[in-house]
Amino acid sequence: MGWAWADHEQNAGGKPGHKHDDHGYDAGGATNGTNQIGELCAVLEALRAHPGPEPLLIESDSQYAINCSTKWVKGWKKNGWKNSQKKPVKNKELIQAIDREISQRPGPVDFRWVKGHAGNEGNELVDELARTYAGDCRSGARDGYLPIEGWQSLLGSEYAHGTDVPPDVQLVLDGKADAASLRKPAAATDQTDAARPETKSSSPLAVQSTQPVQSTQPVQSTQPVQSTQPVQSTQPVQSTQPVQSTQPVQSTQPVQSTQPVPPAKPSGLTVSGTLTFSPAPKTSPYFNGQPMPIKGSIEIEGYVDGDGNLTITNAPFVRH
Repeated sequence: MGWAWADHEQNAGGKPGHKHDDHGYDAGGATNGTNQIGELCAVLEALRAHPGPEPLLIESDSQYAINCSTKWVKGWKKNGWKNSQKKPVKNKELIQAIDREISQRPGPVDFRWVKGHAGNEGNELVDELARTYAGDCRSGARDGYLPIEGWQSLLGSEYAHGTDVPPDVQLVLDGKADAASLRKPAAATDQTDAARPETKSSSPLAVQSTQPVQSTQPVQSTQPVQSTQPVQSTQPVQSTQPVQSTQPVQSTQPVQSTQPVPPAKPSGLTVSGTLTFSPAPKTSPYFNGQPMPIKGSIEIEGYVDGDGNLTITNAPFVRH
């Protein structure tokens, strides 16, 4: 399961209303989950990354996430968080957190539904980001990354069995650490993209501030805008600036030993051929059309045939 949000405006990080880094997007996921949990995580993280008095417009292809955030939540609160069948509301922790963020936010929040997989740049971008992170979780290239409410909803669902819960998350769930420790810093966050196997579900979401609007592209939405600010454009303008890397970072545990690690000895073997990095740099909203410099290593394990061939699939890449 994966989730993602992305700004429409290029390099909006650090501007009023944007409590996030310069990438202008974020993504996460887990080894288990559902598209509904992912969609709600995307809404919640988008809200937390865009606090302040500025009007906020959230575009999503999820009717479920929009209705949970705007309509159904009112009845659920009145009914003690029971649905029409008198059963507990699914994903209650996430929905309650979204409701708190909207009610506490000084500026207004509006939602707009956009059709998924229909060529909308912002929607296609966050779909790719979410699928990428979900694939990384499944391959073990990256640990799960959800808001703590997302973990609570996931682990309280029928999909909890076998979920890989990172140690720092487990400490929070056990009451031994603060949930704030799980959040990325607002600056200096290196959101890398990684290998993308096919995934069960993802949670597309695009975010833009409606004051001011920089874009002059035609409107793609099929739903009316409820924002109190005049919208001059709703077609996302994607950044073309280079990112530092689009390769997966292999997760490692802290080294407990104080002894220096001896350098690896040359084996006498050489490797030739073309490596294919996934996702390709051109899928990044900051790709500027130029080749990207990169330095790092991969660790491989397998069998080399008599001709010297070894097939590599989704080997984690470690940046140096």
